[in-house]
Amino acid sequence: MNDHYFSEQPNTQSQPRTWETELKGHTFHFTSDEGVFSKRGVDLGTKLLVESFQMPEVEGRLLDIGCGYGPIGLALAKTAPSREVMMIDVNERAVKLATENAKQNGINNVQILKSDLFKQVEGADFAAILSNPPIRAGKKVVYQLFEEAYEHLLPEGEFWTVIRKQQGASSALKKCQTLFPEVTVVLKKKGYVVMKGKKIIDSN
Repeated sequence: MNDHYFSEQPNTQSQPRTWETELKGHTFHFTSDEGVFSKRGVDLGTKLLVESFQMPEVEGRLLDIGCGYGPIGLALAKTAPSREVMMIDVNERAVKLATENAKQNGINNVQILKSDLFKQVEGADFAAILSNPPIRAGKKVVYQLFEEAYEHLLPEGEFWTVIRKQQGASSALKKCQTLFPEVTVVLKKKGYVVMKGKKIIDSN
């Protein structure tokens, strides 16, 4: 496999950089690196997903899948300190950076681990799962992520994702509609689409 941000062990020479940014009304100091998605700052898609996210009513853990260096999961953990946030990524460098970023931002209510999609994730007890998915990994991988996200949600749990219109947002929306009984387009802005799927279990 070529050395992409979804590679398990990036071979690109490390050149870490740190910056300050604001998400959900909190100031963060993030460090990213070569071989990791969005190495020079928080990308717009991630910002839109984080800022538009509303905490679900159902209690339970939160999951950031494909967490990269951690902006989504750490923003959620800072905003909701009473919730446990799991953050996973297949990229070992990303997992290390996310762990370091949790420490340098004083965030303790997180569990960060390496996992190829949901392989290391136990339990279907997440109140919300969020992902800025690895589009370059291909549609098969992205749609598998959607399918497995549904399986790991609690009843009434929510799956939030963001995809650029030119990278297949309309087809991703249709895929979500085959999985989730209720799908909402939360935001359309600057070519990005934030969508939410809700897992509703029919009690009849």
